[in-house]
Amino acid sequence: MEARLNVFANPISGKVIKHLGAAGRAVSESALPASTQELVKIRASQINGCAFCLDMHTKEAVHAGETHQRLHLVAGWREATVFTDAERAALELAEEGTRVADANGGVPDEVWANAAKHYDEEQLLALVTLIALINAYNRMNVMLQLPAGDYQVGQLV
Repeated sequence: MEARLNVFANPISGKVIKHLGAAGRAVSESALPASTQELVKIRASQINGCAFCLDMHTKEAVHAGETHQRLHLVAGWREATVFTDAERAALELAEEGTRVADANGGVPDEVWANAAKHYDEEQLLALVTLIALINAYNRMNVMLQLPAGDYQVGQLV
């Protein structure tokens, strides 16, 4: 599979990725736990079918010490016993935020309230921003058909 456009050589996409990356750095420097950030990126990427992001974020998560067991269970987090209540709340918010077009009125109040039980205002804003950013990356990558499998840890972070 070959990408429809070379996003790494295009000046417009270079500018866009630079700015998205800057927003991503603000999130990564927040108090939102790094492991939660990777789990959220993986779950949104699963929902959106973004193989490139799945390749990237699973490899980055393993490199950061995440277990294969937890990574294999992200898609079935509701039934899995390996996630904390806070991680479960973040994964639920990620799902609802990713599927916002499917919801009547957006993210349900009970989903938001559950996340707010586990995260302070700064962390919630970081979580919302992270969900928006990974969805933007997913949509770009899916539309451009970026191939997956060759990502090397640290290549883009």
